[in-house]
Amino acid sequence: MQGTENPSAWFEEWFNHPFYLQLYSHRNRDEAERCILTILALTELDRKPCHSVSVLDIACGAGRHALEFARLGYTVTGNDLSPFLLEEARKEAANGCLNVQLTGCDMRAIKEQERFDLVVQLFTSFGYFTTKEEDMLVLQRVYDALKRGGWYVLDLINPIHLERTLVPHSCRMAGDLTVNEERRLENGRITKTITITSPSEERLNFSESVRVYAREEIASMLSETGFSLSTIAGDYDGSPFEATLSPRMMLFCRKP
Repeated sequence: MQGTENPSAWFEEWFNHPFYLQLYSHRNRDEAERCILTILALTELDRKPCHSVSVLDIACGAGRHALEFARLGYTVTGNDLSPFLLEEARKEAANGCLNVQLTGCDMRAIKEQERFDLVVQLFTSFGYFTTKEEDMLVLQRVYDALKRGGWYVLDLINPIHLERTLVPHSCRMAGDLTVNEERRLENGRITKTITITSPSEERLNFSESVRVYAREEIASMLSETGFSLSTIAGDYDGSPFEATLSPRMMLFCRKP
């Protein structure tokens, strides 16, 4: 079994591997539904007719959140770079008779212009790239894709909570796979090295590397792009953000 530890391209191989979904199977529909209902409540989009609201889920993966929006009746586009995850989303949409448009595009190259009422970027799907400038480009693409008055919900790890609670090493089972995970915070990034061992003792290695943004820095980046930051939630239930206690940093921004 072979893997990659190239930090500049880790997401291209890892998100396109079947083991990815097996390792994160604990991220379930209930969590996704809770997150979506919080987003709709805090943006007050739940007060509008569902069919009149267009949603883009960036880095939608296998469609957990995009499909929940579709189940509620919203007009949904899900975008991801991984052909494997997009195919899983298509299967799930077909099984549930859900109407979701799925596109395969690097988030830095989204070309939509003033099309969406809501763009969501969930489950730490921001900060993948080598430079801050590339992350700024993603914010600009989102801004351009939103209608005037549209909402952008960016879900990040809270770095203060992460530093306080980081578990450097863990071992667990994912089905019949043994999963060893090594985590470290360095150079402004959280890096996780994953070693997967099969029952036959074959090993596969992957890395995840995500830039970690402090609240003040990401708020400045959003403002520079043109967004107005409305509120920050600290978890998927919509609890108020507390710098030292909240596990998440969900930024609710609006395009003027």
